[in-house]
Amino acid sequence: MLVSAKDMLQKAKAGKYAVGQFNINNLEWTKAVLLTAQELNSPVILGVSEGAGKYMCGYKTIVGMVNGMIDELGITVPVALHLDHGSYEGAKKCIEAGFSSVMFDGSHYPIEENIAKTKELVATCNELGLSLEAEVGSIGGEEDGVIGAGECADPKECKMIADLGITMLAAGIGNIHGKYPENWAGLSFDTLDAIQQLTGDMPLVLHGGTGIPADMIQKAISLGVSKINVNTECQLAFAAATREYVEAGKDLVGKGFDPRKLLAPGFEAIKATVKEKMELFGSVNKA
Repeated sequence: MLVSAKDMLQKAKAGKYAVGQFNINNLEWTKAVLLTAQELNSPVILGVSEGAGKYMCGYKTIVGMVNGMIDELGITVPVALHLDHGSYEGAKKCIEAGFSSVMFDGSHYPIEENIAKTKELVATCNELGLSLEAEVGSIGGEEDGVIGAGECADPKECKMIADLGITMLAAGIGNIHGKYPENWAGLSFDTLDAIQQLTGDMPLVLHGGTGIPADMIQKAISLGVSKINVNTECQLAFAAATREYVEAGKDLVGKGFDPRKLLAPGFEAIKATVKEKMELFGSVNKA
């Protein structure tokens, strides 16, 4: 059964570890993340971007697949199904479809509009027992066509949004989506520290977890980051393992072309990546 991310993230914040949000793109992805979470006894958040939602035939299809898998695979660890970087309309659609958590990314709106829309969603989510993530200061890189430069959020604006009753807050601290460029300046821990001082117990979210060095991840967790999003890293691992299989000509041997065989190395690569991240984030045996 799907749960809100509230409880798992409050425990993570208090216990100084983070829960991973792993974005899913298809059946292999979902199964790999769920099985790894169960094996490591870790809570987990399955992230779905609006683009991935369209690709997987809509939010109802995803809810059906995830609920079916939790049941069939005997998953007992807490699992939240979360809309990543949702528009206002997208958040409403996911709530209707049965997601247990949504993100409304109003960071591109003027702060007043971001506050007004977030407020409305807080009321809906509270009524239904869902968790809600909001964002201040855009995250750099490209995600579903939205390109940001990795700005740092204004801590005062963060407090204004945090005070609306959201569950978790994503604040830009120089992080970006995708691969980090050679000249990346690193995370702004001063900004993160200032945000945490103003937002107190609010679990903070780090987007763009791929390619941030382990010591920076650990420092971010010590400064209140309780949810870390991983997407690109699993995609790269999946692609590399699939390429290796095809380049070795294994798809030409026997029934090697069968999608169950063709996609198996990629599936295992996702599992290995998720395991590595859960160990780094400290969520192992925290279910």
